[in-house]
Amino acid sequence: MEQLTFAEAEYNAKKRKTRREKFLEQMDALIPWKQLERKIQQHYPKNGQGRQPYPLSVMLRAHCMQLFYNLSDPAMEDSLYEIESMRRFAGLSLSGPIPDETTILNFRHLLERHKLGETLFKEVNRYLGKQGLMLKEGSIVDATIIEAPTSTKNTDGERDPEMHQTKKGNEWHFGMKMHVGVDDTLGLIHSMTTTSANAHDITQISSLLHGKEKAVWGDAGYCGVEKRPDVKSKKVEWLISQRPGICKTLKGKAAQAEKIKAQIRAKVEHVFLKIKQQFGYSKVRYRGLAKNANRLHVLAAFTNLITCKKHLLT
Repeated sequence: MEQLTFAEAEYNAKKRKTRREKFLEQMDALIPWKQLERKIQQHYPKNGQGRQPYPLSVMLRAHCMQLFYNLSDPAMEDSLYEIESMRRFAGLSLSGPIPDETTILNFRHLLERHKLGETLFKEVNRYLGKQGLMLKEGSIVDATIIEAPTSTKNTDGERDPEMHQTKKGNEWHFGMKMHVGVDDTLGLIHSMTTTSANAHDITQISSLLHGKEKAVWGDAGYCGVEKRPDVKSKKVEWLISQRPGICKTLKGKAAQAEKIKAQIRAKVEHVFLKIKQQFGYSKVRYRGLAKNANRLHVLAAFTNLITCKKHLLT
């Protein structure tokens, strides 16, 4: 039996379970690890001569924690050395080797190179579908802006060319957009795309529908969507909110109908709340759309699992 370090012995003797421990225990129970590992396994380095790779389960768990807490590669390495609960989640010990920041970086690049973020997102949705939780009666579509740094103080002396600015209300924003389609019952993300911030929400509508919905809910940004040639043939009921100026003039049943639309559309805001506030991804961490899209797909998978936790954990 492996001997305990002083840190591990003191950790075992503590009297209170922290919020981090509770959250990690919850995510450990929610995430279908074996299914996700199978999707990555074919791309992961095999044991052979030279430096042996860490077990895939260790690197996947470390990567997940990096996304849970929005940590950089060096910060993730430091956390594995400093925080016992995070080491235990990853299956590591201070008496053994700990992945350094380069190893953590290389694993992330592996996921990005093979676009495995989207693969993991689809695998989680497939898992939820088998549990009977991915409902397809109706869809809610919406988009949110993920800010990007506006500074040009970098080696290129320019902003990220794949990010653009857009005006929302009276404010200008620079960055990218995350477009999602969620079901109108539980609010689970079934479709997701990313664009630069200046792309209009309505241009992504055909990519956000799974094809089996009977109704589609959207805000005023999707007005006129039924006339677009890419969705004109779809037999769905378009429940698009009126523009704010028109809503103020409505009374009686018309006003009540707009209120009901807003109440249903609120489910999509819960998605953005989890990604931006709980996982801290309100600002992009990388240059370019592809790397950020890969990360957002995995965060979308985590969001779906947390949304279903009361069903899955019972």
